[in-house]
Amino acid sequence: MRRVRPLLIGGLGLVLTGLGGAVVAGGWQQATPREATPAADPIGDLLRSQPPVESAPAGAPAPKAPTPVTPAIQPTELTPAPTDPAATETAATEEAPQTVTEPDTPAPRRRLRVVVVEAIDKITAEKMRFEVPVGGRPVRFNSSLIFSARACELSAPGEPIEDAVAYMDVSLQPKGALPGTEARQIFRGWMFASSPAVSGLQHPLYDAWVVGCKT
Repeated sequence: MRRVRPLLIGGLGLVLTGLGGAVVAGGWQQATPREATPAADPIGDLLRSQPPVESAPAGAPAPKAPTPVTPAIQPTELTPAPTDPAATETAATEEAPQTVTEPDTPAPRRRLRVVVVEAIDKITAEKMRFEVPVGGRPVRFNSSLIFSARACELSAPGEPIEDAVAYMDVSLQPKGALPGTEARQIFRGWMFASSPAVSGLQHPLYDAWVVGCKT
């Protein structure tokens, strides 16, 4: 709060004080306030006297008028390729459906009525060639092996290999077996004359294979 000093006028000791002035005899007198003296600020005075100057960025000056930009890649107009009549005809021929020819039906095999078989006894080295009728009575070899033939065929003319194929049943009935003892079957299937080592009978005591077919 600001203090106001009393004003003395003449010999009157009555003084009215108030904010901003005083009432005395003869009228109102405005009190003159003291102005505050600002404190010294040397750094602020230096900055205000020398304002910072911002330098312009380095680079080429901006053009006064806009410069047109040319695209790097120019559009290319597509021109249809010339049509070759010969190529068109070739393509039409290739796309045309082709007729699939079925292979010729192979001729049927010849069926004969007799199978020619060859067998060997590995213990005695006895070897024999004999004939077995298709669908006929069984044939015995060395009184132990019993051969029965179901079919005998010769390869057709269109087949790559000329061969004789027979469907055989081979049973074993050892020597000295009691009467009425049934024979044990040891082979059933096709025998090929062209591959006796693959399709023939292979037994610890006997070997047998097909040689051919005959009427």
